[in-house]
Amino acid sequence: MVSKPNGLEADPKPMRKTDRFFEMKRQGRPISVLTAYDAPTAKAETEAGVDILLVGDSVGANMLGYASETDVTLAEIAHHVGAVRRGAPNAAIIADLPYQTYETPGAAVENARRLVDAGADIVKFEGFRPELVEALASASIEVCCHLGLEPQHHAEKRFKGRSAQEAAKLVQNAIGLDDAGMALLVLELIPEEVAAEVTRAVKAPTIGIGAGRRTDGQVLVICDVLGFTPANYRHNRRYQEVGLAMQEAAKAYVSDIRTKSFPAEANVLHMAKEELEIFLNEAGASLK
Repeated sequence: MVSKPNGLEADPKPMRKTDRFFEMKRQGRPISVLTAYDAPTAKAETEAGVDILLVGDSVGANMLGYASETDVTLAEIAHHVGAVRRGAPNAAIIADLPYQTYETPGAAVENARRLVDAGADIVKFEGFRPELVEALASASIEVCCHLGLEPQHHAEKRFKGRSAQEAAKLVQNAIGLDDAGMALLVLELIPEEVAAEVTRAVKAPTIGIGAGRRTDGQVLVICDVLGFTPANYRHNRRYQEVGLAMQEAAKAYVSDIRTKSFPAEANVLHMAKEELEIFLNEAGASLK
């Protein structure tokens, strides 16, 4: 413990929300991450033991009906971060900085603060921008970086880092971001071997999506995990078929309405007999 000049012990360095994940990396304990966009999902995920919730710009295509991640606004991400925080008051939450909201260090800090104010613990941006990491860290904002496939900037959603030259550049960029002070790194759609080398080379925990088995953790999109749509991806595993269940439930509801089997007696509220008698007598008198 360091002593202050007056002989008192200095206050210990405050714990960061990400300290636990650095320790998990050190111990070789895998980190689980899932996207969450609303309070009920956030609550369910934290109760299931998910380590980190990601309010990603994937909300655009999955929940808002947008064609691209680039359509998502800062206000929309902040809105969903607030919902997730209300559903999971104690969770570690990463929030994406949307497309073109971090063009300069000043813009990155200003917009990241909006997401932190909404409830985020960590903000994420795409690409090799060490100057942004430094600016955010100087503003006491923890940063998750994102390399490999960058959905906001790569129109073609394809495998990255396949050539030796691309792979070496990716590792160099990861080390540069690590030196700048990133707290986490998402690696998307890159070879397992490259992800393993990045994970070995950086201090920050790595979180893979389509990056193989040798990262420090994994992230998936909750809508893909639950099978909201027929679309499936090689990197994904469908754990439920919620989309089909929703359709079947809605179809059964429509059938019950059309056959008048809903509402049933069990779904109806009645007046007390004596109140009903008074009501009917008064209603009858008013019609005379």
